[in-house]
Amino acid sequence: ATRAFFTSRAATWEEHFAADGPRYAAAVTRMELLPGQRAMDMGCGTGLALPALRTEVGPKGAVLGVDLTPAMLTAAAYEGRASLAQLLLADACRLPLPTGSLDGIFSAGLIDHVPDSAAALREWARLTAPGGVLLLFHRSGRAERAARHGRPLDPDDLLAEENLRPALNATGWDLLCHEDAAHHFLARAVRVD
Repeated sequence: ATRAFFTSRAATWEEHFAADGPRYAAAVTRMELLPGQRAMDMGCGTGLALPALRTEVGPKGAVLGVDLTPAMLTAAAYEGRASLAQLLLADACRLPLPTGSLDGIFSAGLIDHVPDSAAALREWARLTAPGGVLLLFHRSGRAERAARHGRPLDPDDLLAEENLRPALNATGWDLLCHEDAAHHFLARAVRVD
């Protein structure tokens, strides 16, 4: 169902979200990546974060854009973002990458869409070297999204700090920053040994 949802929107995704590029870039800088490091955009869609990730890790770094939807990766390539990153069609819970092969993972709006968030967070921890960073981002805060969909805030929402912190701790992460602001959501966690 998730793949079908995003496949149907891939062709117009850039029209709706291209203006968010600077917001994605600002979020990526919060990862504090270094030149030469290895970064991934998990659920990259059309690749809005890929230019910022490439800027952060520089020409000697590695950038990977991963998505489950072929149409999104096709759109990312069409937008010229395949020159910035290797694009990979893969499931967020089963990635064909070696353990500890990344220094940072950026993920915008994906964790709410995976069928098993704990499995995804564990897999992302497996891929990330100790001390590496995970940045979960959304272009709007939880209250703004709930209001837009005409519903109250859900106390069981994974992104609520009281739910996210234990979920991250149980899967190999330490939550260092949680911002649920009016116009963005950002959580920064570090991979623990």
